[in-house]
Amino acid sequence: MAASESRQEALAELKERLRTLRVRRRLSMTALPLRAGLGRTTVSQALNGTGMPSEATVVALAAALKTDAEPLLRLRARALPPTARVATADDSDSSVDSASVSDPQTRFENWYRHYLEQRYGQLSVIGLDLSRPERACWPLDAAYLSLELATPVRGVEPTDSRGGMSAGGRGLEVRVERAEQALAGQRRTLVRGLAGSGKTTLMQWLAVSTARRSLPPELAHLEGCLPFVLPLRTLVRRGELPAPHEYLTAVGCPRDSAQPSNWADRALIDGRALLLIDGLDEVPQAQRAKTRQWLRELLAAYPQAAYLVTTRPSAVPEGWLADSGFTELTVRPMSTRDVSVFVTRWHTAAASNATTGQERAHLATLEETLKDTVRSQRDLARLTTTPLLCALVCALHRDRRGHLPHGRMALYEAALSMLMHRRDRERDIEAPEGLSLTEHQSVQLLQRLAYWLIRNGQTELDHDTARALVDDALPAMPHIAQQADAEGVLTHLLARSGLLRQPTAETIDFVHRTFQDYLGAKAAIEARDIPLLVRHAHDDQWEDVLRMAVAHARPHERASLLRRLITRGDRTPKHRTRLHLLATACLEHATELDPAVREDVQQRAAALLPPRSHDEARTLAAVGPVILDLLPGPEGLEDDEAEAVVATAGRIGGDAALTVMKKFRASTNFNVQSTLHDDWSNFDTQDYAREVLAHVPGAHYVRVRSAEQLSMLRHMRAPTRVTFTGNFTSAEITSAIRPEELQRLNTAQNSVLQNLGFLQAYTSLAGISFSQCPNIADLTPLAATPVTILSLYECEAACIDGLQGLARLKSLSLNVKHPLRNLEALPVEADLTSLWLGILSCGRLGTLEGITRWPNLTTLALAGPVDSFSQVSALPKLSNLVLEVRAGLSMLAELPPAPQINDLWLGNWEAEDDLAMAARALPNLKRLTIGCDDVSQQVDLTPLRGMADLAITIHHADEILGTEHFPPGAITRVPRPRT
Repeated sequence: MAASESRQEALAELKERLRTLRVRRRLSMTALPLRAGLGRTTVSQALNGTGMPSEATVVALAAALKTDAEPLLRLRARALPPTARVATADDSDSSVDSASVSDPQTRFENWYRHYLEQRYGQLSVIGLDLSRPERACWPLDAAYLSLELATPVRGVEPTDSRGGMSAGGRGLEVRVERAEQALAGQRRTLVRGLAGSGKTTLMQWLAVSTARRSLPPELAHLEGCLPFVLPLRTLVRRGELPAPHEYLTAVGCPRDSAQPSNWADRALIDGRALLLIDGLDEVPQAQRAKTRQWLRELLAAYPQAAYLVTTRPSAVPEGWLADSGFTELTVRPMSTRDVSVFVTRWHTAAASNATTGQERAHLATLEETLKDTVRSQRDLARLTTTPLLCALVCALHRDRRGHLPHGRMALYEAALSMLMHRRDRERDIEAPEGLSLTEHQSVQLLQRLAYWLIRNGQTELDHDTARALVDDALPAMPHIAQQADAEGVLTHLLARSGLLRQPTAETIDFVHRTFQDYLGAKAAIEARDIPLLVRHAHDDQWEDVLRMAVAHARPHERASLLRRLITRGDRTPKHRTRLHLLATACLEHATELDPAVREDVQQRAAALLPPRSHDEARTLAAVGPVILDLLPGPEGLEDDEAEAVVATAGRIGGDAALTVMKKFRASTNFNVQSTLHDDWSNFDTQDYAREVLAHVPGAHYVRVRSAEQLSMLRHMRAPTRVTFTGNFTSAEITSAIRPEELQRLNTAQNSVLQNLGFLQAYTSLAGISFSQCPNIADLTPLAATPVTILSLYECEAACIDGLQGLARLKSLSLNVKHPLRNLEALPVEADLTSLWLGILSCGRLGTLEGITRWPNLTTLALAGPVDSFSQVSALPKLSNLVLEVRAGLSMLAELPPAPQINDLWLGNWEAEDDLAMAARALPNLKRLTIGCDDVSQQVDLTPLRGMADLAITIHHADEILGTEHFPPGAITRVPRPRT
């Protein structure tokens, strides 16, 4: 008794420590499972339940809570029974203590629960070749992911909530929920799912969780049940399906003879049994009616028991058990977030079996690398939407030490082989449809269906067309024709290939577009349809088909395909960029290629990559995600190239682009950092904040456009500059940013912000900008802030009288309508050093009269024409002049020589502009920047000859004359020319 109490105390202390650490780390019960890569139920049970958390769970929680796992593991070891074999939810029911229980039935049940936990507590991939076969297994506790199940619902209005109601695609509404919610209260359930979708894993989790009495609260109706796992593929080989007293014998339980008399029968009668019947699709077609009758007899004899049956969708028709009260659920494909969580849990599970710290560290690196790989390769992302294929990728990636087998094509071959042939063979499933096909025969038939879909621009085909395509192939395949007709062969492919499914009774499609493209590309090459491939190469739906065709092709076919591709690009300006980039992307799969062809392709790519401006980034982004595989860096890139690469990926957005953005997150270049922050809205908010923004050095600048982004600010390193775009209240801004940290605040397009008094709490605030904030009127609260920089753009109600109290103001930017007619009347008593007047303010003023009241001005920027420009020469400290106005050079004609001005920025360049006026008015000019916004602009620098020390930067000019008058390096063109 004392030993038992000591174990309970250790377990209680372990849970208390975990709860305390969670509070200290300020992690919610939503955030902790995400960070640990565990299920919410698993975490809840570990912290608050009565059961013993697994070693892998403790290790994962320790990592998430940033604490040493060893003390926690020592507590867990103290809580284990003396033999340290296993701890169930209640030590009094453990197998270790069962010898002290006098009731033979209780002793046997305790042993049986422990047996189930051990037998089904591991997950594995069947049909997988690994250099170390033991790596094909991992603990269920750490690896299990609760999948989404869809339940048909009639008479309910649809919503677009992911967790609620959604359109089923055929006019039928479905409710989508996590497995534990979907199974809540259900005692008779039929679960449909594609090959590898997680049906069997769901059964294993139910068996283990029920056996150890650690079910989540949603499944309380199954608490106390005895699970019986009945894989039909095993049962049907015995001949007659088993009666309850034969269950243990049928599944090979080593102590079947030790079960008490009528034990299973009594559990079923009492409603304490959970029958987990796996694999209706694995029963031979001729025996399915008999299996159904066996199940009906069980239901009639044991109506109080709980039943869960699994099948592939095509094996039995919809409503097959509806008259027996079964609810039908369908396993949904894994979401992007599910895949990420699965990869985390798989590596956590693998780490629990690791023997060294070095191996665990290596697994953590592999996890991060694989997530990036899956995100960046769209065809791979489409493939990993089931637990089976996701586990396949994880295992092969680890086995090859971070490299998928010989490129993606070999991975697809491994997946096809596993789905079509090896899983059935290694599970001893022999021709359940009465038909036996080799892997090669199956591929040949499936190629026909895939190529028909691709050629016809379809994603599914009707049943009659599919049957006709198979029928056309059978005369050349007599071995198959002898076994079945076209309908029988199609039925077999639907049931056993793992590649086809039936969205409706009349239609057929491929479970993954990746497999369709892989098989269709193979068929295209075998049919010598290279001209057809090239003719469709501009269509993004053919993109992956082209890339896989290059991989399938023989060297001479590959060279012909790529040569035709770049030739079509040369002749078709409309599609040139896309076709040349697609040819470049295909080089990845060209293992053997004529060097001359490879050089031709690379020459086309050199004219496009890397991008060097935001304009080029827009052009490349318009090509679509194919560009992501070709974007270089960050190593070896100039700053303008790095910025443009980030801008390209940012415009595309999504998971594939996230991998590119992550590569640049350590950049210290301000423009690169700004571009990383500007594109946040094009990505998943949480993932981007956690994996990109949180790693930007200094985290100087953040742009917030949504409430979700606002909530993430609390979890990021405090930014010093924040731009809020949209209707954020002062309370929302204050809740997200600590007052002592913010230095610059920009607010744009905000119609709810009115009172600026909240800014007085921001003691480090140096600069504020308001743009298109129509309800900001009173600026006087800013007088009590340390603000030295203020910008007002198109704020209609702003009363500029409030500027008078801003004694610390040094920089002022105005683009508002105001009643003033000269600068003398502008109510600014501060000693300005910088003044920017937008086109609205210039239009209202019309003159620079009064500008000399700020003798310490060093920067003057004008966005519109004004009179009295000559007064600029009277500003003794003015060194930087910005003219963002057409005819800006003509304004310089009024200016007496101003030797104090060293920098001139000219925007809106016009072809007739003459730089001779600049040479006359600014004799000490050292830096000149010219912006050409219109197309086909020419800039003549000849009038500036003789200004040998002048550094000139010209943006977007088509032609520059007079360059011979300046030394090398004096002229910079943006973007940089490629020749």
